[in-house]
Amino acid sequence: MIKKLHAQDIMIQEVHVTSPNDLVAAAKLKMMRCNVGGLPVVDEKQLVGIITHRDVLLAGGESLGLKVGDLMSKNLEVVDKETPIMVITRIMADKGYQRIPVVEDGNLVGLITQSSLIRALADSGE
Repeated sequence: MIKKLHAQDIMIQEVHVTSPNDLVAAAKLKMMRCNVGGLPVVDEKQLVGIITHRDVLLAGGESLGLKVGDLMSKNLEVVDKETPIMVITRIMADKGYQRIPVVEDGNLVGLITQSSLIRALADSGE
């Protein structure tokens, strides 16, 4: 049953990431090559932000020479491994987020995307 699932049950564990010191152009290329809409930004393993393809598009071509740290979103909504899927669904619905990082002691341990959430719903048989 879907209500008993938690973040750890549906999160993507092998997450593509970028660094705050990487160029926006490199992050954009990584998103395109990995076919993802956004990248968590980590400094060591600490989550410090997220950058999305939409952020890059809205910032325009001149942003490609900036560092990721200059363009990333910093005030993130995050969850831990034990967060129930219904709470995650509510956050995504209320805030319009397409991805939510899963953290443990500030370290990125996974990512929940709309696709991983839909896959979990489909697999639950409901």
